[in-house]
This record gives sequence, C-alpha cells and structure tokens, in this order.
Amino acid sequence: MALIDDSAPAVAAPPVSRPAATRPANGPSQNLSTLAYASLSAMIRDHRLKGGETILEAKLAEALAISRTPLREALQRLEGEGMVVKNGSRSYMVRGVDLAEYLYSLKVREIVEPEAAALAIGRVRAEEIEAVRDAILALGQAPDWDRHAHWKVDARLHELFIAACGNPVLMQMVRQLRATTHLFEIARLRDRLQPDNLEHLAILDALAAGDARAVRKATQQHLRSLHAFALTVVS
Repeated sequence: MALIDDSAPAVAAPPVSRPAATRPANGPSQNLSTLAYASLSAMIRDHRLKGGETILEAKLAEALAISRTPLREALQRLEGEGMVVKNGSRSYMVRGVDLAEYLYSLKVREIVEPEAAALAIGRVRAEEIEAVRDAILALGQAPDWDRHAHWKVDARLHELFIAACGNPVLMQMVRQLRATTHLFEIARLRDRLQPDNLEHLAILDALAAGDARAVRKATQQHLRSLHAFALTVVS
C-alpha cells in the first residue's frame, strides 16, 4: 500500500474554517498573520495541503479573506519551521517528506524526545495530565474515527512534556522533528488509534508517577512502535 501521495498538482486552496481572532496589542496586521498561520498549519497537519503541493497565495488569501501581506508573513514563519519551502523566487510549496526521511527522523526523535519527557517530570501539573488523559479516553470512545481529532490529541500529549522540558534548544529540536514526521502522509493512520492511545496513556502514567526512567522508556517504545508500523505498511 502506498504511503505517500506522489501527485502534487497546484490546486486551489481547500475550504478553510477560520479561528476566532482577537486583536493583539501589536495591531490588526499581526492578528491577521496569526490567523493565517493557524489556518495554514491546520491545513498542512490535516493534509488538505499535501507535500509537494504549490500554495496558490491569491486564492488562499481570498479564501481566508485577508491580503497577501499577512499571508506571506505566515508562510515565512512556516518556512522557518520547515513546513513549507520556496518554490521559485516568490511562491511556496508544502515540503514533501519521503519514507526514508520519516524513518530517520523517528530515530532521532527516539534519542532526544525521551529526554524531553524525563526533564518534564515535576514541571507538569496533575490537572494538565488528567485533562490530556480525558481527551485520549474520549478519542478512543468516539463512535467514528476522525483524523483531525486523532492528530489534535497526539499533539496535546507530546506538547505537554515538550513545553515543560525547560530546555529551549531541546524544545525547538523536538518540535522541528515532529513537524517533519507529521508531514509524512502515512497510510492506515486509523490503525494507529488504539496503539497510540495505549502508548500515550503509558507516557502519562509515568509523568504522573514522577518516574523519569519509566517516562523515557514509554516515550522510546512509542516512537519505536511508529517506526515498526511504517515498515509494516510498506512491506
């Protein structure tokens, strides 16, 4: 079964649901840039904008009801995060990630992400852990699988300890690696729901217990499980 969508034509921007915006102190331009960033990030995460696909700025700006300036600011921010790349002198495209890069990135995550989880011990409040636990359980009990909900809960779990690790260099490194692996368009994602939930709960249990050794092991096992799943899908 193919894991990667190799067709990457330039297409019009898909329908967008715009998040509610509040005007920050820095003014409406930054507010619109933030709105565009949030919308584009969601579209890339959900693979409504696929790897290798050219971003048509004029149509996307029209869909978001903003000018090209805040949209370009959002694209520059996404470029810095490795989510999009320049396609020629002015246009952008979603960065494509192939199987090899995905697997190599998982291996690096296997080295650094368990350390981030261990450093978060004692830095995450019990109520935060329980809120993520409730979200995982709700995801598992939902009558229908939802790709966006699956990724949202996954992000909440990992960001819980990444944001609390206390090392800004490590934090940035893990987030960039996660962005890379997320760009990979893995098939049969639905089959990962139960394994992800169980592995995520094991990480939460170790965080709640304050057990650095256990949280390192649980995080490492989760990443190895993802690696093995990808190889199973392509075999």
